[in-house]
Amino acid sequence: MRNPKAAGGMPSAVSLWDVPAASSLAYRAAMAIGSGIRTLAAAGVAVAGSVAGFLLGADINAVAVAAVAGLAAVLIAASGEAPESLPRPQTRSVPNEPDVQALIDALAGPVLVTSGTQVSCANQAARALLGAHIVGQDVRIAIRHPAAAERLVADPADGPGSTTHLVGIGTREQRWEMRVRPLGNERRLVQLVDETQLHAAERMRVDFVANASHELRTPLASLRGFAETLREEAGEDSELRERFLGIMLGETQRMQRLIDELISLSRIEASKFRAPDTVVVLDALVREVRGALVDLHGGRGGDLVLEVAEVPPVVGDRAQLSQLLHNLVGNAMAYGRPGTPVRVELQPLGEMVRLRVVDQGEGIPPEHLPRLTERFYRVDAGRSRSVGGTGLGLSIVRHIVERHRGRLDLASTVGVGTTVTVLLPAADEAVS
Repeated sequence: MRNPKAAGGMPSAVSLWDVPAASSLAYRAAMAIGSGIRTLAAAGVAVAGSVAGFLLGADINAVAVAAVAGLAAVLIAASGEAPESLPRPQTRSVPNEPDVQALIDALAGPVLVTSGTQVSCANQAARALLGAHIVGQDVRIAIRHPAAAERLVADPADGPGSTTHLVGIGTREQRWEMRVRPLGNERRLVQLVDETQLHAAERMRVDFVANASHELRTPLASLRGFAETLREEAGEDSELRERFLGIMLGETQRMQRLIDELISLSRIEASKFRAPDTVVVLDALVREVRGALVDLHGGRGGDLVLEVAEVPPVVGDRAQLSQLLHNLVGNAMAYGRPGTPVRVELQPLGEMVRLRVVDQGEGIPPEHLPRLTERFYRVDAGRSRSVGGTGLGLSIVRHIVERHRGRLDLASTVGVGTTVTVLLPAADEAVS
């Protein structure tokens, strides 16, 4: 109930009931109106109620209290439900340590995260390479390399995209590229990329160029020397002239073989990703190659023995398979002991065809076997050149087998001999 006006016409003090009543009115108005305009409407009701109370004679202090209470009710109403018309602010959480650990664990190569100079976390590959104890350790101790230490303490702003090459981390032959990226808050991401295979490929390329140059330079030097001798001194001596010309002819033939095999190797490497698509009857090809080699090697050709079973045809390149047979059987006849058999076996083996060439030569020490298919690699360079070898034969064989999606295996026992096994996929009946 409102109090009646005083006799003097001045408004009397408002009762305490008016304050909660105004607040309640504002709150009910705020809750009754939709969430989009609820706050503004409730605030308007609170202010209007306060003004009306003052005009009707309420005490100014009571009116102020009612306005404050009404606005408080508005705030309570507004906080109860967020406006549907406005999107809620999106908060971005900073990834914590377990999130970073899970992220770097998904990477295959060694990765570390450092905080200052300490390793805060490392993935499994990094712990396997550098040790499980590196987490919590100074990164310069975890990666013991002078170049790495200098890079890891440098200002992150200095060369953020630069890389550092490390040798000797892990094993002596391994080579790594260290990449460092700032993450903020004195944190860095340290990644180690294994470049061992790339370095090995580059070294093989350099060695190949050097070896090819050497192999060509040696016969060229002989040709030049004999030509100069014939021109200046021995031109009148028919016997000496014939001997020198014979040597020169042999050197030119050696150069020709080397150039032919270099071209052949280049062509095989260029086509190794394109599988052959013709059918080759391998047993007939083996017999054809045997006939050619018997004529070429004369008396040694009698030592060539075939053990050919009935085998299915293979999908292959006939010219390349012929070259493979010439290289393998020719090597066995060149390095096998004279008078001992050189066996060529051809047998079916499940869905494969197995070709084996077995000689009874001096054999090859086991430390040389892994490198026999490298270009220009020789166990005995002097003997290889004396029998006319170029150092490319087994490398060509390996590339031919790879192109045919087969498998090559070399086994040898010193004093007993060498066995070369080639497995080639048999052709499907639909193809044949």
